[in-house]
Amino acid sequence: MITSHPALLTALAFVSAVASANAQQQPSLDRRVGDIVQAGKIRVGLHLPQFVKDPASGEIHGHGTGKVIVAIAQALGMQLGVKLELVGHASPPKLIECLQGHACDAGFLGFVPGRTGDVGFTPPYIMVPFTLMVPASSSVRSVSDVDKTGVRIAAVRNHASTLALRRVVKQAEIVDVEIPDEAFELLRSGRADAWASPRPPLLEYAPRLAGARVLDGRYGENLQSMAVPKDQAGRLAYISEFLEAAKASGLVQKAIERAGEHGMEVAPTLEPPVVTGTVPGAPR
Repeated sequence: MITSHPALLTALAFVSAVASANAQQQPSLDRRVGDIVQAGKIRVGLHLPQFVKDPASGEIHGHGTGKVIVAIAQALGMQLGVKLELVGHASPPKLIECLQGHACDAGFLGFVPGRTGDVGFTPPYIMVPFTLMVPASSSVRSVSDVDKTGVRIAAVRNHASTLALRRVVKQAEIVDVEIPDEAFELLRSGRADAWASPRPPLLEYAPRLAGARVLDGRYGENLQSMAVPKDQAGRLAYISEFLEAAKASGLVQKAIERAGEHGMEVAPTLEPPVVTGTVPGAPR
């Protein structure tokens, strides 16, 4: 396990924001997270490519979307009044194993319906839209314009954005590549008419192709949530409440802005999941 780096966002600002956004009981009095408070730390799992590891110190730091993730994890640790430990994993399945083995108290995972039997998911806190980039000469103005016979769309093989694209595209040809650089080269050279991807990397590549446009609409999205072990209903409810308050207070939006992550949005507020029965340890 790896101790977190000093706060990405100003610690005092986060403490103030969290305190004002959450009119909840003091964590030491909330039995839903009593085990974490008693342990004095919360072990939060990340997976590649959310983080990078410092080769000298072994510490892990947020990378890309992970900058936002780490800021939120730090705010959660501050609200609980415990130490934050970030635990890095090579892949989402490895992070799920950590949660199932109770070696992680919580973790950051993209919401996938097929994983709901493995872990408990909070409502999403950020949304990464899937959209298209087209060259300056393109007549495409919306996502719906691109699905025509003869149109070639570059997309990274087996990426979530590509799987979503295959569900909506019926006539255009999807040209699979291995990495984003290859997709960009197909677009730049004219061998593809559009590139389908999450919006953040498209915005990053667009300045390298004069006149390129990233479409405003979206054909899908990656919803990022937090996850907990399946048997921790009380913990799930507590963290879900924390995230919804963090969204409502502007804390998540500030984390996105300070991390410089363009193209990412605060997820819309969803109806809380229906939980039948009494949650063990929940305050009454």
